[in-house]
Amino acid sequence: NPNRGDAQRRRVMSWPLAMWLLTLISVNQGAPVGQTLNTFQSERKEWSLNHLTVHRSTGTLYIGAVNRIYKLSANLTLLVTHDTGPEYDNKACYPPLIVQPCSEPLASTDNVNKLLLVDYSHNRLLACGSLYQGVCKLMRLDDLFILVEPTHKKEHYLSSDNQTGTMYGVVVPSQGQDATLYVGAAVGGKQDYFPTISSRKLPRDPESSAMLDYELHTDFVSSLIKIPSDTLALVPHFDIYYIYGFASGSFVYFLTVQPETPENGMPAGGSPGDLFYTSRIIRLCKGDKKFHSYVSLPVGCVHKGEEYRLLQAAYLAKAGRVLAKSLNISAQEDVLFAVFSKGQKQCHDPPDHSALCVFTIQDINTRIKERLQSCYQGEGNLELHWLLGKDVQCTKASFMFIQYIHMYYVHRQKDKYGAIMCGFFFFSTLFSQDCPQLLHSGEILLPAGEVRPITLRARNLPQPQSGQRGYECVVHVQGLVHRVTALRFNSTSVQCQNSSYLYEGVKISDLAVDLSIVWNGNFIIDNPEKIKVHLYKCSAQRDSCGMCLRADRKFQCGWCGGEGRCTMRQHCPPVSPYASRWLDLSARNVKCTNPRITEVSPVAGPLEGGTLVTIQGLNLGLSFSELEGNVEVAGVQCVPQEEGYITMQTHTHTENFFFFFLPITVSRGPESGGTKVTIVGENLGAGSTANVHFGNQTCELYRRTASEIVCFSAPSVTRAGPVQVSLSVDRAEVHGSLAFEYIEDPTVQRIEPLWSITSGHTTLTVTGTNLDVVQEPRVRVKYGGHESVNVCKVLNTTTISCFAPSLKAEPTADQETIKHADEFGFVFNNVHALLTYGNTSFVYYPNPYLEPLSLTGVLEQKPGAPIILKGRNLVPSASGGARLNYTVLIGETPCSLTVSDTQLLCEPPNLTGQHKVLVQVGGLHISPGEVHIRSDSLLTLPAIFSITAGGGLLLVIVVIVLLAYRRKSHENDLTLKRLQMQMDNLESRVALECKEAFAELQTDINELTSDLDRAGIPYLDYRTYAMRVLFPGIDDHPVLRELEVPGSGQANVEKALKQFAQLVNNKVFLLTFIRTLELQRSFSMRDRGYVASLIMTALQGRLEYATDILKHLLSDLIERNLESKNHPKLLLRRTESVAEKMLTNWFAFLLHKFLKECAGEPLFMLFCAIKQQMEKGPIDSITGEARYSLSEDKLIRQQIEYKTLTLSCVNPDNENSPEIPVKVLNCDTITQVKEKILDAVYKNMPYSQRPRAADMDLEWRQGRTARVVLQDEDITTKIESDWKRLNTLMHYQVSERCVVALVPKQMSSFNIPCSASFPRSISRYGVDVPFRSTPTSPDSPHSRVPMLTPDLESGVKVWHLVKNHDHGDQKEGERGSKMVSEIYLTRLLATKGTLQKFVDDLFETLFSTVCRGTALPLAIKYMFDFLDEQADKHGIHDTDVRHTWKSNCLPLRFWVNVIKNPQFVFDIHKSSITDACLSVVAQTFMDSCSTSEHRLGKDSPSTKLLYAKDIPHYKSWVERYYADINRLPAISDQDMNAYLAEQARLHSSEFNMLSALHEIYAYVSKYSQEIIEALEQDEQAQKQKLAYKMEQIISAMSIES
Repeated sequence: NPNRGDAQRRRVMSWPLAMWLLTLISVNQGAPVGQTLNTFQSERKEWSLNHLTVHRSTGTLYIGAVNRIYKLSANLTLLVTHDTGPEYDNKACYPPLIVQPCSEPLASTDNVNKLLLVDYSHNRLLACGSLYQGVCKLMRLDDLFILVEPTHKKEHYLSSDNQTGTMYGVVVPSQGQDATLYVGAAVGGKQDYFPTISSRKLPRDPESSAMLDYELHTDFVSSLIKIPSDTLALVPHFDIYYIYGFASGSFVYFLTVQPETPENGMPAGGSPGDLFYTSRIIRLCKGDKKFHSYVSLPVGCVHKGEEYRLLQAAYLAKAGRVLAKSLNISAQEDVLFAVFSKGQKQCHDPPDHSALCVFTIQDINTRIKERLQSCYQGEGNLELHWLLGKDVQCTKASFMFIQYIHMYYVHRQKDKYGAIMCGFFFFSTLFSQDCPQLLHSGEILLPAGEVRPITLRARNLPQPQSGQRGYECVVHVQGLVHRVTALRFNSTSVQCQNSSYLYEGVKISDLAVDLSIVWNGNFIIDNPEKIKVHLYKCSAQRDSCGMCLRADRKFQCGWCGGEGRCTMRQHCPPVSPYASRWLDLSARNVKCTNPRITEVSPVAGPLEGGTLVTIQGLNLGLSFSELEGNVEVAGVQCVPQEEGYITMQTHTHTENFFFFFLPITVSRGPESGGTKVTIVGENLGAGSTANVHFGNQTCELYRRTASEIVCFSAPSVTRAGPVQVSLSVDRAEVHGSLAFEYIEDPTVQRIEPLWSITSGHTTLTVTGTNLDVVQEPRVRVKYGGHESVNVCKVLNTTTISCFAPSLKAEPTADQETIKHADEFGFVFNNVHALLTYGNTSFVYYPNPYLEPLSLTGVLEQKPGAPIILKGRNLVPSASGGARLNYTVLIGETPCSLTVSDTQLLCEPPNLTGQHKVLVQVGGLHISPGEVHIRSDSLLTLPAIFSITAGGGLLLVIVVIVLLAYRRKSHENDLTLKRLQMQMDNLESRVALECKEAFAELQTDINELTSDLDRAGIPYLDYRTYAMRVLFPGIDDHPVLRELEVPGSGQANVEKALKQFAQLVNNKVFLLTFIRTLELQRSFSMRDRGYVASLIMTALQGRLEYATDILKHLLSDLIERNLESKNHPKLLLRRTESVAEKMLTNWFAFLLHKFLKECAGEPLFMLFCAIKQQMEKGPIDSITGEARYSLSEDKLIRQQIEYKTLTLSCVNPDNENSPEIPVKVLNCDTITQVKEKILDAVYKNMPYSQRPRAADMDLEWRQGRTARVVLQDEDITTKIESDWKRLNTLMHYQVSERCVVALVPKQMSSFNIPCSASFPRSISRYGVDVPFRSTPTSPDSPHSRVPMLTPDLESGVKVWHLVKNHDHGDQKEGERGSKMVSEIYLTRLLATKGTLQKFVDDLFETLFSTVCRGTALPLAIKYMFDFLDEQADKHGIHDTDVRHTWKSNCLPLRFWVNVIKNPQFVFDIHKSSITDACLSVVAQTFMDSCSTSEHRLGKDSPSTKLLYAKDIPHYKSWVERYYADINRLPAISDQDMNAYLAEQARLHSSEFNMLSALHEIYAYVSKYSQEIIEALEQDEQAQKQKLAYKMEQIISAMSIES
């Protein structure tokens, strides 16, 4: 405790001043007097700032606050904000709910920043909070981007305590190794979950699985210390608060505040306010993973008799010249500044009076050294009462001391800075014969719960001296520690006093538990023989008399007949003093009563007998002699087998037992045998032994169950051909009617290539004959006595593909030489002839070797620059055309390669940042280092390639035009001159177009991603969503309303409809009704879809029944499709039946949740991206064509001059609030401007809740009074040659930053005042004319009605950006511009590249079985399995047909509809250009699901050409998706029905069932005669009198109508 005299140079001051001084020292030394200080505050007052750290090089500030992490410049300017909360959480959820669901009630919880540290060695920030049990994030310093947020292991949870100032950490870097994080934290009463102090790994790779793992973690020792439960029993609110931490020299230090523990072992006060607190300094050696160097000393200050003991804050710094001189140290030595409050109570509400104290690290280390030395001399105690549970006295390091404990000394060696280095010397006894130790004295048996002593033999037991504690026995039983006083008789004997010991579990009859003898409180007597105590229970696993009497006699157990349990004699009360109810084997003629049989196996066998039967039960005799001649099975005498007799179990032979039945399926295989054959049937598990014969050869049995027998075929003795299959079970012979066919053994004719590399796994193509009869072909190689094998895949009868085995050579062998395999061959079942393939010499070339990318391991690269990987052995010197197949990954992305002998040239993908480089070739994975691609250029390599390709296409078109021009020049000189002028203009436009496309591609993607700022996704409610899918275009459908019947017949109609509902819920009726309707010629396609939707609506509350109906209809549809000999792939292609539309509706009902939780977000992001990208360029409001488009049909093929403007829009909700900036184009019509303004002002509001552009007027405001209403058409509209052009902002000469406002119509009565400075040129007639308001909604058919007199109106055609191409009155120059309009198709590429990420995200989500932890919807797996069952039923094994059925079922029937119509899912407005682009995406989605290859040529549609390179990649996603679904476990009908019932319950009240039935009845009324005839002809319908019931309903409804 540094409190002596003036040596510490203390200063006493008020607490605010102390904090101000600390901040001054750490952040801003020497601020000029009078300077204005900058300030920074969090977004909300209640979100306090918790931690601040200053970057030692840049001076950048990082602040940890409640729910936020801030990055500030040195002058407190906000640079980056990172959100950390609030989130829904509960402190009782362990593990947190981000790992597994939690049943506790959740509430929005603030995330308090607990730890904020800069890891300078890897340029990252570590931030830990209080949410989710205290998980941490690693973030990039530059932009606070999350590198990793480990949450899946218990080591990742630091503490859930949400008090600030209770956790601190120290990052200790290590040269060439991973850094170490030392962290101390208050555990908030959860000492079992969190350590109070620990050291953890900080790997360089943020994705490393070892992130935040303990440095050392074994069953015996770990890099952590936990607060013992005993301490919390004494002090319920005990915790250690870590105020500060730092590293200096070879040590890590922590400054803490913790409650004092009572020395008398009595519990402390009940509340934190009753406790006394002390501040301590803790020191650990760097590299001490076991925390053996842990030492703790109290710290504080005394001034004028007042003690300052409550630490509030601390900071480590260099002394500096003036302070160093006053402290008599060098200016470069570390000093610790610490602020203490007065007293030792009120830790959480300290008094205002405080002191700032200065300590030198040198003095702290000296005090710790003195304390250790005094302890070694026996002075004082260890002061670790909270950890050890008591005060342990220091013991003088005498000879006796060294005998009994292990000691650790601190080296006195010093480093160059004079600090004490850490190290340990280990001392143990040198004279083992003098050690006190326990001796073996026989097995120690203790009945559980019995009070007995334990006597042990020993030697050299020391006699306790004065002041020393005696002996204790410590028994560890299932994690519980029993401490019992022990009595030392002499140096050779010790006895644990009477005590009882219990253990949990009724299945453990004998439990060996650890026993140790402890002397003087903490010195354990050596136990070299590992003596244990055996606790036992007579009753455990001895539930019957027989089992009890078979227990080992040493346990002294017997059967208590009166109580029916196994126990000891003293626990079985006798009947009388002369009669006992306790049985044991020591008595004569002991027999157990009540024998009972519990199991017979097998339960079936052949009539011929010979089956070995196992009988199990209770009390079946104590010896075999009791069974002889006393066993019968099925009324037949059975002969017991003595060798099979076990306690309670017997084997017998029977001669007559049950029956046997055998249907068989067989296969084929090679002559040499070894084929795994499965025989499927019933009762195949009957009998005790079974033998399968192929002809006269026995099939080697592999597995037998009740339903199948699996065996391996023997070699054929009759060459190739069929043989009869027979089965014998015990004495029965069963002959099947099928045969097993032996095929000639496979042969190998050629292998290509005949070489590989040492690591193997290169592809070998093997050709031969009969290769498809081999079940599991493998290739083998043997070299140097080591054999290795790899797998092959059968392609067809003559070809298999194998992976070359790796070469297993001695480690000392030369790895750079070419090696020839000793043996090379194939493992084809039992075909031994191919184990060694001829005299072929298979060659192994050395593995490729790659040099490190750089000395540091990180290669700095410019974007687009090729990455060169140098090495050797990259191209083996083998003959033939085969080459190694290299794959180079930059991060997770492959790059295109050029391979030479000594280097790989990698064209890097479009990436920035630091990424790991991984090279894969064969079975070799090499990482030569990492590459850091600087982001100084936004133009990526793929973009350059796209521009180059587009430019090349343009140049080809130009050359074609030039050739045409040249031919024409010979015909007419005049035409030649005209074409020359056109070509000059064309070349100028081409150059300009290429230049613009190049510039746009550089910025588009970044701008698009940054501008997509949406507060939430406007999902439609379930009812609206379902109505738009089921009844598109019908907004107010009758099923949404209560049934209304005109007149007074409401009650009767409802009664009739309820009877009709009973018929609809009858499976026979509903199927007959649908099939009858579909047979009618007048039942149109539209009617089929409408009826299907009505039926699904009516059955919304009975989805199990609806699903059953759907399965029957689909089964009928499949049979009709196959019977009509249509191609199977056409199934479900179009909606031509009720079943197909019902399937769409079924998916719509069951995938709604999946849409909201998973698929909706990428679809909405794609829609927003398309909309925003389209609106970046001009869009013709008449034709819908746009500069940016994915559709060739909607592409403006002209050069449109335009400029982007930013208008300041008055907030319509509050005109006094700041104006809203809106980006528009000067070529936009007024309606387009209004729509963009509405998008900006109401961007977070669903579309249906916004005002409509047609209901608003746009005012251009100049000053306070000048307001002009802008319109699409007015008297200033220009008319030329019968063409009238819509007004634009350019027409009105609106410029940058003009103020505009949207006001409701009828309120915009302002006209142009005479004094307004408005351009006179806008008036066509040269006079000021008032502007008038007209409807201008683009959705209204009357939106283009101009305000002109009728005589001017006739024959006028309206245009915006381009005139309709169908009109022939264009000028010659305009027609010339259309002649080469294909040059603008490069814009399709630019738009596609910009939207690529969003398309990929959507497709990846839809073709994945797992999405954000959400499992695949049950409906998809269930329906796909149903289609597979139907394919199996009809013998369709073509994988392409199955693939096509699934694609037609879900992607093409449901997802394509959703992609093309996002307004079905979201509350949005879809424009015509957005619709065209979504149609291109939907077409690409359809092509991805197709199995046919698309042959592309010059005449192919641009939509297919646009995504030609992407579709193969998407197809692989689809195939993987279907395969993953197929591998998922099947869904039982019970589980599916439970799921359907739950979905029906959730939405049972969405639609009016009576209204839906009323709509369905309309079709009954129309086709009543045909329906009744069909019901009368159906046998099931006749039995249920369905025709009669239908006639009654028709009669009732007819009366009302």
